[in-house]
Amino acid sequence: MRVLVIEDDEALNAQLAAFLREHDCVVDTAYDGEEGLFSACEYPIDVAVVDLGLPDLSGMDVIRRARAAGCRYPVLILTARGRWQDKVEGLEAGADDYLVKPFHPEELLARLKALVRRAGGWSDPVLACGPVRLDTSSGQCVVDGTPVELTAYEYRVLEHLMLHAGEVMSKTELSEHIYAEDDERDSNTIEVFIRRLRRKLDPHGRIKPIETLRGRGYRLALARER
Repeated sequence: MRVLVIEDDEALNAQLAAFLREHDCVVDTAYDGEEGLFSACEYPIDVAVVDLGLPDLSGMDVIRRARAAGCRYPVLILTARGRWQDKVEGLEAGADDYLVKPFHPEELLARLKALVRRAGGWSDPVLACGPVRLDTSSGQCVVDGTPVELTAYEYRVLEHLMLHAGEVMSKTELSEHIYAEDDERDSNTIEVFIRRLRRKLDPHGRIKPIETLRGRGYRLALARER
Protein backbone atom coordinates (compact mmCIF):
# COMPACT_ATOMS: atom_id res chain seq x y z
CA MET A 1 0.00 0.00 0.00
CA ARG A 2 1.52 3.32 -1.10
CA VAL A 3 0.48 6.21 1.15
CA LEU A 4 0.94 9.93 0.59
CA VAL A 5 1.14 11.97 3.82
CA ILE A 6 0.60 15.72 3.39
CA GLU A 7 1.23 17.29 6.80
CA ASP A 8 3.07 20.54 7.58
CA ASP A 9 4.01 19.56 11.14
CA GLU A 10 7.42 18.05 10.43
CA ALA A 11 7.56 16.02 13.63
CA LEU A 12 4.10 14.53 13.09
CA ASN A 13 4.83 13.93 9.43
CA ALA A 14 8.00 12.03 10.32
CA GLN A 15 6.24 10.05 13.06
CA LEU A 16 3.42 9.02 10.73
CA ALA A 17 5.80 8.06 7.95
CA ALA A 18 7.92 5.97 10.32
CA PHE A 19 4.87 4.23 11.79
CA LEU A 20 3.41 3.42 8.38
CA ARG A 21 6.74 2.11 7.09
CA GLU A 22 7.03 -0.09 10.17
CA HIS A 23 3.71 -1.59 9.09
CA ASP A 24 4.93 -2.36 5.58
CA CYS A 25 3.57 0.69 3.76
CA VAL A 26 5.41 2.62 1.08
CA VAL A 27 5.25 6.29 2.11
CA ASP A 28 5.66 9.57 0.24
CA THR A 29 5.61 12.80 2.23
CA ALA A 30 4.87 16.46 1.54
CA TYR A 31 4.94 19.45 3.89
CA ASP A 32 2.84 22.07 2.11
CA GLY A 33 -0.13 22.23 -0.20
CA GLU A 34 1.71 22.89 -3.46
CA GLU A 35 4.17 20.05 -2.91
CA GLY A 36 1.32 17.82 -1.77
CA LEU A 37 -0.77 18.54 -4.85
CA PHE A 38 2.18 17.73 -7.12
CA SER A 39 2.76 14.42 -5.35
CA ALA A 40 -0.96 13.66 -5.31
CA CYS A 41 -1.21 14.07 -9.08
CA GLU A 42 2.15 12.67 -10.19
CA TYR A 43 2.73 9.62 -7.98
CA PRO A 44 0.85 6.29 -8.18
CA ILE A 45 -0.77 6.63 -4.77
CA ASP A 46 -3.14 4.09 -3.22
CA VAL A 47 -4.42 6.40 -0.46
CA ALA A 48 -3.63 9.91 0.81
CA VAL A 49 -3.63 11.51 4.27
CA VAL A 50 -4.22 15.25 4.00
CA ASP A 51 -4.03 17.85 6.76
CA LEU A 52 -6.39 20.79 6.23
CA GLY A 53 -4.22 23.59 7.65
CA LEU A 54 -1.42 23.53 5.09
CA PRO A 55 0.75 26.45 3.94
CA ASP A 56 0.65 27.65 0.31
CA LEU A 57 -2.52 25.74 -0.50
CA SER A 58 -5.14 24.50 1.93
CA GLY A 59 -5.89 20.82 2.34
CA MET A 60 -9.40 21.41 1.00
CA ASP A 61 -7.96 22.93 -2.17
CA VAL A 62 -5.46 20.09 -2.55
CA ILE A 63 -8.30 17.58 -2.44
CA ARG A 64 -10.52 19.56 -4.82
CA ARG A 65 -7.73 20.08 -7.36
CA ALA A 66 -6.54 16.48 -7.12
CA ARG A 67 -10.09 15.25 -7.78
CA ALA A 68 -10.47 17.70 -10.66
CA ALA A 69 -7.21 16.33 -12.11
CA GLY A 70 -8.66 12.83 -12.10
CA CYS A 71 -7.18 11.36 -8.90
CA ARG A 72 -9.63 8.69 -7.77
CA TYR A 73 -7.83 7.00 -4.88
CA PRO A 74 -9.23 7.38 -1.33
CA VAL A 75 -8.36 10.43 0.76
CA LEU A 76 -8.43 10.67 4.55
CA ILE A 77 -8.49 14.13 6.12
CA LEU A 78 -6.35 14.51 9.24
CA THR A 79 -6.91 17.73 11.16
CA ALA A 80 -7.36 19.43 14.50
CA ARG A 81 -10.67 20.88 13.33
CA GLY A 82 -13.42 18.88 14.97
CA ARG A 83 -16.56 20.81 13.98
CA TRP A 84 -19.13 18.85 12.04
CA GLN A 85 -19.22 21.66 9.46
CA ASP A 86 -15.53 21.05 8.68
CA LYS A 87 -16.18 17.34 8.31
CA VAL A 88 -19.04 17.97 5.89
CA GLU A 89 -16.97 20.45 3.87
CA GLY A 90 -14.08 18.00 3.68
CA LEU A 91 -16.26 15.13 2.52
CA GLU A 92 -17.97 17.34 -0.05
CA ALA A 93 -14.55 18.42 -1.31
CA GLY A 94 -13.89 14.79 -2.23
CA ALA A 95 -12.46 13.18 0.90
CA ASP A 96 -13.56 9.68 1.90
CA ASP A 97 -12.89 9.72 5.64
CA TYR A 98 -12.07 12.12 8.44
CA LEU A 99 -9.87 11.70 11.54
CA VAL A 100 -9.50 14.38 14.20
CA LYS A 101 -6.26 15.04 16.10
CA PRO A 102 -5.18 13.73 18.54
CA PHE A 103 -5.53 10.19 17.26
CA HIS A 104 -4.05 6.73 17.66
CA PRO A 105 -1.76 5.71 14.77
CA GLU A 106 -3.30 2.23 14.83
CA GLU A 107 -6.72 3.70 14.08
CA LEU A 108 -5.28 5.73 11.22
CA LEU A 109 -3.67 2.63 9.73
CA ALA A 110 -6.87 0.60 10.09
CA ARG A 111 -8.87 3.33 8.36
CA LEU A 112 -6.35 3.57 5.50
CA LYS A 113 -6.40 -0.18 4.94
CA ALA A 114 -10.19 -0.18 4.95
CA LEU A 115 -10.30 2.66 2.41
CA VAL A 116 -7.92 0.87 0.06
CA ARG A 117 -9.85 -2.40 0.36
CA ARG A 118 -13.16 -0.72 -0.34
CA ALA A 119 -11.69 1.10 -3.33
CA GLY A 120 -10.89 -2.33 -4.75
CA GLY A 121 -14.34 -3.69 -3.94
CA TRP A 122 -13.31 -5.65 -0.84
CA SER A 123 -15.29 -5.34 2.38
CA ASP A 124 -13.45 -7.91 4.49
CA PRO A 125 -9.88 -7.45 5.76
CA VAL A 126 -9.09 -10.96 4.54
CA LEU A 127 -8.60 -11.01 0.78
CA ALA A 128 -9.63 -14.40 -0.57
CA CYS A 129 -8.80 -15.70 -4.04
CA GLY A 130 -9.10 -19.44 -4.59
CA PRO A 131 -7.21 -21.19 -1.77
CA VAL A 132 -5.12 -18.09 -1.01
CA ARG A 133 -6.07 -15.92 1.96
CA LEU A 134 -4.23 -12.68 2.71
CA ASP A 135 -5.11 -11.02 6.02
CA THR A 136 -4.41 -7.33 5.54
CA SER A 137 -4.81 -6.71 9.28
CA SER A 138 -2.22 -9.21 10.48
CA GLY A 139 -0.17 -9.47 7.30
CA GLN A 140 -0.51 -13.25 7.34
CA CYS A 141 -0.81 -15.31 4.18
CA VAL A 142 -2.44 -18.75 4.20
CA VAL A 143 -2.83 -21.25 1.36
CA ASP A 144 -5.23 -24.15 1.92
CA GLY A 145 -5.01 -23.48 5.64
CA THR A 146 -1.20 -23.55 5.71
CA PRO A 147 0.65 -20.33 6.71
CA VAL A 148 3.10 -19.03 4.11
CA GLU A 149 6.00 -16.79 5.12
CA LEU A 150 6.47 -13.80 2.82
CA THR A 151 9.12 -11.10 2.75
CA ALA A 152 7.96 -7.47 2.90
CA TYR A 153 8.34 -7.02 -0.86
CA GLU A 154 6.66 -10.32 -1.67
CA TYR A 155 3.75 -9.31 0.53
CA ARG A 156 3.43 -5.93 -1.21
CA VAL A 157 3.37 -7.53 -4.64
CA LEU A 158 0.81 -10.15 -3.62
CA GLU A 159 -1.37 -7.60 -1.84
CA HIS A 160 -1.47 -5.37 -4.91
CA LEU A 161 -2.27 -8.29 -7.21
CA MET A 162 -5.04 -9.49 -4.89
CA LEU A 163 -6.54 -6.04 -4.38
CA HIS A 164 -6.76 -5.86 -8.18
CA ALA A 165 -7.55 -9.52 -8.79
CA GLY A 166 -8.31 -10.22 -12.44
CA GLU A 167 -6.59 -7.04 -13.65
CA VAL A 168 -3.31 -6.98 -15.55
CA MET A 169 -0.52 -5.29 -13.61
CA SER A 170 2.58 -4.18 -15.52
CA LYS A 171 6.07 -4.49 -14.05
CA THR A 172 6.23 -0.71 -13.85
CA GLU A 173 2.98 -0.44 -11.92
CA LEU A 174 3.98 -3.14 -9.47
CA SER A 175 7.38 -1.52 -9.00
CA GLU A 176 5.80 1.86 -8.33
CA HIS A 177 3.56 0.39 -5.64
CA ILE A 178 6.26 -1.47 -3.73
CA TYR A 179 9.02 1.14 -3.80
CA ALA A 180 8.99 4.72 -2.51
CA GLU A 181 9.70 7.52 -4.97
CA ASP A 182 13.33 7.94 -3.88
CA ASP A 183 14.15 4.22 -3.82
CA GLU A 184 16.31 2.70 -6.52
CA ARG A 185 14.20 0.44 -8.70
CA ASP A 186 14.91 -2.42 -11.03
CA SER A 187 11.88 -3.80 -12.82
CA ASN A 188 13.72 -7.12 -13.18
CA THR A 189 13.34 -7.65 -9.44
CA ILE A 190 9.58 -7.90 -10.00
CA GLU A 191 10.24 -11.09 -11.96
CA VAL A 192 12.18 -12.41 -8.96
CA PHE A 193 9.33 -11.60 -6.55
CA ILE A 194 6.76 -13.19 -8.87
CA ARG A 195 8.88 -16.33 -9.18
CA ARG A 196 9.24 -16.56 -5.39
CA LEU A 197 5.50 -16.03 -4.88
CA ARG A 198 4.67 -18.80 -7.35
CA ARG A 199 7.02 -21.16 -5.55
CA LYS A 200 5.68 -20.29 -2.09
CA LEU A 201 1.98 -20.18 -2.97
CA ASP A 202 2.03 -23.16 -5.31
CA PRO A 203 4.98 -25.45 -4.50
CA HIS A 204 3.39 -28.42 -6.29
CA GLY A 205 2.23 -26.50 -9.37
CA ARG A 206 -1.46 -27.16 -8.76
CA ILE A 207 -3.21 -23.81 -8.60
CA LYS A 208 -1.14 -21.61 -10.98
CA PRO A 209 -1.88 -18.43 -8.97
CA ILE A 210 -0.13 -15.81 -11.11
CA GLU A 211 -0.44 -15.58 -14.86
CA THR A 212 2.18 -13.92 -17.11
CA LEU A 213 0.86 -11.96 -20.07
CA ARG A 214 3.79 -11.47 -22.39
CA GLY A 215 4.59 -7.81 -22.97
CA ARG A 216 1.81 -6.69 -20.59
CA GLY A 217 2.58 -7.90 -17.09
CA TYR A 218 1.00 -10.20 -14.53
CA ARG A 219 -2.48 -11.10 -13.36
CA LEU A 220 -3.76 -13.01 -10.36
CA ALA A 221 -5.44 -15.96 -12.03
CA LEU A 222 -7.42 -17.25 -9.02
CA ALA A 223 -11.15 -16.71 -8.67
CA ARG A 224 -11.94 -13.85 -6.36
CA GLU A 225 -14.24 -14.52 -3.42
CA ARG A 226 -16.32 -11.75 -1.89
